[in-house]
Amino acid sequence: MHRRVFLAAVGGGIGAGLAGCTAIADRTEGHDVGMSAHAFLPDSHTIEAGETVVWENTGSRAHTITAYDGGQPEGADYFATGGFESEAEATEAWHADRAGSIYTGDRFEHTFEVPGTHQYYCIPHERGGMVGRIVVEE
Repeated sequence: MHRRVFLAAVGGGIGAGLAGCTAIADRTEGHDVGMSAHAFLPDSHTIEAGETVVWENTGSRAHTITAYDGGQPEGADYFATGGFESEAEATEAWHADRAGSIYTGDRFEHTFEVPGTHQYYCIPHERGGMVGRIVVEE
């Protein structure tokens, strides 16, 4: 009799755990690039000119999406969470009061018009390797 109670409890726990896996999969739909603790997922994404990329913070830490000033094709619009006009402005604002941070579940999007490779990073996690690129094809 005790064995059945134990098996029922274990079976219910496994079912609840698997239900969480489904919820995570549903939460990550609708974006192009996600974020873990120290990585963009994927770290490279290819699109056609004129398409919009949607990033979503799927991790538990605050992140930024910050374009490298020298890492954009000539004529490309600068992009960064917080709406900053340059890498220096974004970096200074983040260090001053964490401006430009996006938190779990927050999204950022940018439309890429200029073909080429657009390189970006997360200010607080760049040293850990959190860098990415968007490859825009004609």
